[in-house]
Amino acid sequence: MKAPYAVYVTKLGGPEVLQALPIDMPVAKPNEVVIAHTAIAVNFVDVYLRAGQPHSHNPDPPFIPGVSAVGRVVEVGAAVKDLVVGDIITYTNAGVGSYCTHVALPADRAIPVPPGISAERVAAGIVRALTSQYLLKQMYPFKAGDTVLIHAAAGGVGQILTQWAKRLGLRVIATAGSDKKVKIALELGADYAINYSTQDFVTEVKRITNNEGVCVVFDSVGKTTFDGSVACLAPKGLVINFGTASGQVEGFALQDLHARSLWVCRPTLRTYVAKRDDMLAMSVDAFEMLADPTVRLDIEAVLPLTQASEAHRLLEGRTTTGAIVLVPDVD
Repeated sequence: MKAPYAVYVTKLGGPEVLQALPIDMPVAKPNEVVIAHTAIAVNFVDVYLRAGQPHSHNPDPPFIPGVSAVGRVVEVGAAVKDLVVGDIITYTNAGVGSYCTHVALPADRAIPVPPGISAERVAAGIVRALTSQYLLKQMYPFKAGDTVLIHAAAGGVGQILTQWAKRLGLRVIATAGSDKKVKIALELGADYAINYSTQDFVTEVKRITNNEGVCVVFDSVGKTTFDGSVACLAPKGLVINFGTASGQVEGFALQDLHARSLWVCRPTLRTYVAKRDDMLAMSVDAFEMLADPTVRLDIEAVLPLTQASEAHRLLEGRTTTGAIVLVPDVD
């Protein structure tokens, strides 16, 4: 498919509901720019929305999924002053679907990409790095030596989160779902790594911490780990549930927090990047990580955009240890 096209969620369901269909070339409104995508991110939120899992926003089909991509500016609206044709930009949570060859984007959601970082690395890493930024720098007053638990440490966000946490001087206990992923977590710098498929991670965390627990748990898994995450906390500790890869957390009793004065929250990147100044300030930290070649960011697969359904199958299988990037095929 060579003409402009998009991949639509034609109805709620499995990966098979993703279908590539032609679109008209977008035209920029005065405060927009048109972007020709070069690399498109695949994130778990795309899966949530495709399957109809409750989220902060659930569009009705048909809709174009995707929250982030990288591309080149090919048209600039009349009122846009700080972007020109040829600029390389990325974006996230801009109110547009990214599984397409071209998109008209509000100019105030465009994030200029510094030179020297490949489109695939930016697509794979920008949401993960921005997420790690707010998790580590805006949610808890960490000090060097604090002990944290990071679930799914070998996965997309987990990789950057683990490396960044170590750079901040934190003591990291990681979990992963296989021995292979445990090895990766240790390679990323985790001080300890637990295979939660074969070990009781609560027991292991209590052993490692001499029953003191951790100050913060970063939980992107959700249903299958959440109760254990709460059990791992030290008094006044915090569980940050920022993803639900295993399903939504259900039936949680607020009173369970009472005895040890615990905290639980469910943040989303959308809120933290809602204001442009905040988004650009966060992106400085994010690009510092992505520009550093010593920061490991595995890319599991680079697939044609027309194979978006296969990308979703890989992601939902939870066997991947790196990001998946889609690349449009156009003239």
